[in-house]
Amino acid sequence: MADPHEEQVLGKAYDARLMRRLLRYIRPYRGSAALAFCYIIAGSALSVLPPYLTKVAIDRYIRTSDLAGLHGIAVIYILALLGSFAFSYAQTWVLNLMGQHIMYDLRLEIFGHLQKCDVAFFDKNPVGRLMTRVTTDVDALNEMFTSGVISVFGDIFTLAGIVVVLFLLNYQLALAIFSVIPLLFLISFIFKIKVRASFRRVRTAIARINAFLQENITGTTVVQSFVQERRQYHRFTQVNQEHRDANLQSVFYYALFYPLLELVGAFAVALVVWYGGIKVFQGALTLGALVAFVQYSDRFFRPISDLSEKYTILQSAMAASERIFKLLDTPPGIVSPAPPKAAAVSEGTIEFRNVGFAYHRDEPVLTDVSFSVKSGEKLALVGATGAGKTTIISLLSRFYDVQQGQVLIDGVDVRDYDLRGLRRSIGVVLQDVFLFSGSVAENIRLGNRLIGDDAVAASAETVHAAGFIQRLPLQYHTEVGERGSSLSVGQKQLLAFARALSYDPRILVLDEATSSIDTETELLIRDALEKLLAGRTSIIIAHRLSTVQRADRILVLHRGRVREVGTHQELLKQKGLYWKLYQLQYKDQLGAEIKLCPDLSPRV
Repeated sequence: MADPHEEQVLGKAYDARLMRRLLRYIRPYRGSAALAFCYIIAGSALSVLPPYLTKVAIDRYIRTSDLAGLHGIAVIYILALLGSFAFSYAQTWVLNLMGQHIMYDLRLEIFGHLQKCDVAFFDKNPVGRLMTRVTTDVDALNEMFTSGVISVFGDIFTLAGIVVVLFLLNYQLALAIFSVIPLLFLISFIFKIKVRASFRRVRTAIARINAFLQENITGTTVVQSFVQERRQYHRFTQVNQEHRDANLQSVFYYALFYPLLELVGAFAVALVVWYGGIKVFQGALTLGALVAFVQYSDRFFRPISDLSEKYTILQSAMAASERIFKLLDTPPGIVSPAPPKAAAVSEGTIEFRNVGFAYHRDEPVLTDVSFSVKSGEKLALVGATGAGKTTIISLLSRFYDVQQGQVLIDGVDVRDYDLRGLRRSIGVVLQDVFLFSGSVAENIRLGNRLIGDDAVAASAETVHAAGFIQRLPLQYHTEVGERGSSLSVGQKQLLAFARALSYDPRILVLDEATSSIDTETELLIRDALEKLLAGRTSIIIAHRLSTVQRADRILVLHRGRVREVGTHQELLKQKGLYWKLYQLQYKDQLGAEIKLCPDLSPRV
């Protein structure tokens, strides 16, 4: 099986389709791009001027001892350098400003798309890989926009200008310089092939590091609990070593490529000095022209070197864009219908009609599940781990879509509801409560500005969370830390109850919501639960049978099928699966009672 953290194999080094799509992100900033383009042309023109000014100074003024003319040409030379600096500065500033805006837009687009993706998408894509898309891959595109796609024209214009001037000065010396170009192309071609493979290794390694870090930082408690620090350290050492080796290989090719370019350039200069010197002796070339040729030779190879580097940037951007667009082109599996039949839940009646579902093909989790819940009724789901209880909740909230049958609320298929309206109507309190970095109040209202401070305080008071909140340093403004690290498990669950109550949902789902709360805290919130559940359709999942005894009905699941339905007393009388679960959970308590009272009947 392929490693889920592995990066995809890179596509073509240049893809016109991807480039056209990338250029769309420049469209809102086309004014900045046009301005940068003008700066590049002006800067390129000025960068070609100094060697020619040197020729003029030597041949026209130094040779004739014209000091006034030499002063004038020196002033023009300095102005050309200052102008080149100014245009280069302006170009860099405008391009980087544009690149930052494009990067901002692209990251927003990716994050917005990720928020629309269904839960099944995140089951298949590791968080580390998705983080790489938003961070490293977007950075690669930013580098292309700031240093590649527009600034490449600067190198092209500079190169073209130098070629024109060289031929105007002396076509024979120009051909002598161009004689080394086939060697340059050969070196560049080999470099591109080698760097491409090396770059692929680097991208794969950084994705593995991101995935490994995310997984281990999130699971730090488990790592420390089982004393796995040394093992995880060695595993990270291997992943980090792969990244280091891949980068060193890339550095090796760069360290070889640029000195080779310098060597070829030095060879071309030597050729110019030798052949041009002969021409000067013969009177076919002036000394100023020879000096200009030497300077132009040095400048001729600089844009070629820059173009090779920009090719690497382009290749990196193509790989990054391919992965980003593959993510953006992945359509969300769960979307609102157009138009929806219902905007929100009104009554709260629930019906599962012959529902079948599987996370993986040929591994059914639910098979022909049918039941109904009346408005305001409390239904409890019990069963062994893996029986399908949490899956029922996921289908109700439409985190997944059924493959067979229907899930209906108020007689309307959940697939026909407006998705936001449906989920706003269902309050879910899970066993593993997720809190965001922020204050206590922010975690209760979750950004809903319609829930004021008084409503937040009232919800906390109702579920008995106000007691511990008022003991916090800043009370409702106290920062809870990442994932609520500063709070106990029981306190986090009380906040989850307050959060659900503040949204006033029509349907309430409690998924093992009291399993991590101590007995004293459970007694405190029992009254709160009565208030929370009153008038709402409720589905309660719990392993503690004491939690579900007050439910109007209890549904017993076994291996994805509904096996028993009834009240607590009715199910005990049947002496079926529920009775066995009750016996297993309370056997110690029942045994103690029999010992104290020998005449006590063993029947429940």
